[in-house]
Amino acid sequence: MKRISLSFLFVVVVFTCYSQTLQPTISAMRWGSDYKLHVKLSNDSAFVMDVKGLYHTGKNLFIDSTDKSATYYPVSLDKEFIDYIKNKKIEEQGDTVKTDSLKTSYKTLWSATHTNIGGSYIHFVNCLVYSLESQQLKLTDPIFKRPITDWKPNPMTDTYKRTHKWEYYYPSTQRLAKKEYKQRLKENDLRDLQGVPSRFIELFLETSQSEYEKLISNRKANLVAQIDLVRLLLGSKYLGEDQIRHISGKILAAVVKYNINTMPSVIIFDDYNAAVAMSLGSKGYEIDYIVYSDGETVSGADLAGRTAMIEGLIKNINEANDRVFRKRLQIYYQKVK
Repeated sequence: MKRISLSFLFVVVVFTCYSQTLQPTISAMRWGSDYKLHVKLSNDSAFVMDVKGLYHTGKNLFIDSTDKSATYYPVSLDKEFIDYIKNKKIEEQGDTVKTDSLKTSYKTLWSATHTNIGGSYIHFVNCLVYSLESQQLKLTDPIFKRPITDWKPNPMTDTYKRTHKWEYYYPSTQRLAKKEYKQRLKENDLRDLQGVPSRFIELFLETSQSEYEKLISNRKANLVAQIDLVRLLLGSKYLGEDQIRHISGKILAAVVKYNINTMPSVIIFDDYNAAVAMSLGSKGYEIDYIVYSDGETVSGADLAGRTAMIEGLIKNINEANDRVFRKRLQIYYQKVK
């Protein structure tokens, strides 16, 4: 039986060559007197995590019931999810990855990714961020470059007016991306960012081009990936089928090459004095292990009650995320009909 515990999450994700060995499970996890979390895996490897450096949930986590946003945890991928992708007979050929899926639609980025990797909305965000952070997907790839041409539509279209100065099929600088964001906000047309973690959007809006370049030079790959995600989605409705195929293939490649033998993803749920190891499986977020900082001083009934509340919270998050994704797909399918 899976054990449980509470708190938002910090995730360490490492992209290296995919390992054929079995994924180690957590054999023990405990709070230390040094305010560190000690984790031992079934392969006898051990980690010591500074609790202060982990991601914390904060007070009274609110689950949005309006179907407008999702709860994003950048956790590691579950072995069963990796195996599911591998069993789709994905094979690399040069810079592309092909799948045996017969009905993949490349009209929109959302539908193409969902068809190939399955799962709910949160799989799309996690896997796209993974592919960007690992540099499996590079937004400077030649396929994203717009062709140089003197052609102009007659009559002039809104899309041409907004994108004809773009070097790429997405706004590739902070100035262009923020301009597009502000215009879409004014027009109440930010549905392409529906469900994107608010902290990603805040980081994007607070970062200048020079600061963005500094993040790259300082190798802050996780922060760069978060900004790039917003930029790419702001340009997603201007992408052609070739670009969508390329992105979908790179996401698949990143998932297949993802190293499942990584440090566990641990979240600290402060309201419950709990540290929770989590992963992302085919049905959403899963609790792998829970340990309470005050577990030795409170009753078993108290801990069982907290565990049930945490399980219920994760269940509600998965259901809310699924509603967001279904609504997202509905909008796009209506759009492309």
